[in-house]
Amino acid sequence: MVSGAVAIAGWVAAGLVGALAVSVVRLHGDRMEAVARACHELRGPLTAARLGLAAPAGDDLPSPVRLRAIDTELGRAALALDDLSGAGGGARTLWRLDRVDVRQVAAECGEAWQATAAAAGISIRVGWSGEEAAVWGDRLRLAQALGNLVANAVEHGRGPVGIEVAVRGMTVRVEVSDHGPGLPRAVAELRRRPRRGRGSRGRGLAIAADVAEAHGGALISAPSGDGARLVLQVPLALPEQGSAD
Repeated sequence: MVSGAVAIAGWVAAGLVGALAVSVVRLHGDRMEAVARACHELRGPLTAARLGLAAPAGDDLPSPVRLRAIDTELGRAALALDDLSGAGGGARTLWRLDRVDVRQVAAECGEAWQATAAAAGISIRVGWSGEEAAVWGDRLRLAQALGNLVANAVEHGRGPVGIEVAVRGMTVRVEVSDHGPGLPRAVAELRRRPRRGRGSRGRGLAIAADVAEAHGGALISAPSGDGARLVLQVPLALPEQGSAD
């Protein structure tokens, strides 16, 4: 009986050690993914800001619109560092909620990535239709999501890249389209892939989808006969909603 108890205790101990090992590996994997996301999120905004400053729009100095766009991109870079140094909440964490005009976010994103796109021989077109496209959300997170979609279109697609904002019912839709080969897989499948197998495109889509879901929305792919069409959907702000103190 004693030997049986010892054997059971041994199996229990082995099971606990195995569970601990799995937890350590998973924790290490989560941390490595956080580092990979931070590197991904730092590279894009810093490249856009550097090229934006190096390519003034017709003057010796960048225009006010471009400076605001670059400031937003640098804010995105700061988010990446905050996410890395924090608990790893990442794009699911909303730091500040305000009434955000998505048309302005789209215009600034297009301006910020113009120089990067031009270096690749690609143009970016920004447009909108309908009424005011205001949402209740985190402006920098929304810029983070849209910046990832535009970066993917510039890096993996072909021009021109389109950014279109429209209000459909109670939803603000931001569509980013390109004329490249299209997505290799559906958005949901790219998000489900093992983290180390996502690649830069899958990681960017995962971040954008996380931001959309944190705002009560979603990231979907729309049918396209030519290239990729990705749509960021966020609930329209209600009239009675105001800014956070």
